[in-house]
Amino acid sequence: MRHESGIRQKSANRWGNPERTARLFPSLPAAAALLGVLIALLLAVAPAAGAADSPSPSPGASSSQGSTTQFPNTISGFLRNAGQPLANVKITAKGNGFEASTKSAANGSWSISVPTEGSYQLTLDESTLPSGVKLAEGQENPRTVTFNQTTNVSTIFAFGAGIAVHQGSFFADLANRLVAGLSFGLLLALSSVGLSLIFGTTGLTNFAHGEMVTLGAVVVFSLSTIGAPFWLAILGGLLSGAVFGYAQDALLWRPLRRRGTGLVPMMIVSIGLALAARYVILFFFGGATQQLPNAQTSDIDLGPISVSPNNLVSLLISVVVIALIGFVLLRTRLGKATRAVADNPALAAASGIDVDRVIRLVWVMGGLLASLGGILWAYYRPGVTFNMGQQILLMIFAGVTLGGLGTVFGALVGSVVVGIFVELTTVFGLTADLKYVGALVIMILVLLFRPQGILGRRERVG
Repeated sequence: MRHESGIRQKSANRWGNPERTARLFPSLPAAAALLGVLIALLLAVAPAAGAADSPSPSPGASSSQGSTTQFPNTISGFLRNAGQPLANVKITAKGNGFEASTKSAANGSWSISVPTEGSYQLTLDESTLPSGVKLAEGQENPRTVTFNQTTNVSTIFAFGAGIAVHQGSFFADLANRLVAGLSFGLLLALSSVGLSLIFGTTGLTNFAHGEMVTLGAVVVFSLSTIGAPFWLAILGGLLSGAVFGYAQDALLWRPLRRRGTGLVPMMIVSIGLALAARYVILFFFGGATQQLPNAQTSDIDLGPISVSPNNLVSLLISVVVIALIGFVLLRTRLGKATRAVADNPALAAASGIDVDRVIRLVWVMGGLLASLGGILWAYYRPGVTFNMGQQILLMIFAGVTLGGLGTVFGALVGSVVVGIFVELTTVFGLTADLKYVGALVIMILVLLFRPQGILGRRERVG
């Protein structure tokens, strides 16, 4: 009895002391402040997101029985011809004993909710298209869409004279997939390099990195919706990522580092931050898939290779930015200081380097690169969703781990390998969602035989 009383007394002292409780949960006020920063960023553009015509829930959708019941699974998309939205175009989904129709909204968005996952036949009623607008040559209509471990399927119909949708030869498809893989790998590298810099300087595996990817695309969409010039919307998206990265380190990670918090607890905090930030974005942005300006463009034929202007611009931007990062890291004082902190923070501090300042700049740079990657990813998909960062996060981790944890150029090489491999799998018949599985299998196999990754250093543990 005395022993139990002692336990109760210790427990009461432990949880009844406010100062001790604050020491046990030092990250709660900081996390609340950080989410406040995120909410402030989203509030600045929230009217834009609310003003947009959202395709969810299914506007005007009705089943064959006239029911307007909303279901958890959604087929959605945008209809645009030469960048102009197509309104009041009828689309019908049929399959699994269910049929429903809807009409596109003023911004071209449409959405149909279906009761179960599976395959559905999607038909666009060409008689409802505006005068002079036709589906692209070879565009499949009706077409079949399939849910693969997801509750939302996005699909795009191509329009316009001179645009051809066709199946080429195996080698032409292979060349196209290589170009698409290189483009995907390089935009993946932008986010991976930021994550690798953060890991190299702090040792933190940041699961909230995906939300910085999402934030950039969401802010660009929101600003463009209220009529902001495109260049200003892009600038706002990049700045939002940089601000969020700065706020993360200033309000959360630096205080935790100073308290001597271990890396595993900090990683768990990052998971909680990712979940909280994701659903804050969902609250303001909504669950629909939205499109950035000029997301649907006709392909450019370069011999046997057909590439969209967006993918081509994305590839060029990625190459220029990555080259600039390489120059900064190898040739500037800031880059040398960053590499010194990543190699040995204690020695770097003893050499007169302001370690906290370097880490803060790394967080800003990581957030900016993640936002840029998110904007390019929205054009590559195409589409902006509240959980797009979560969808790409595993690929980012795969690129960083495959190339070598904490090595910037390793993240670049690993991301390109992952991007090319992911796109090449579609040539051999893998579906859109299953193609990512192959990249993760390759990462596991590489780590079994070379745990330090492609460019990582072998280190002794223990």
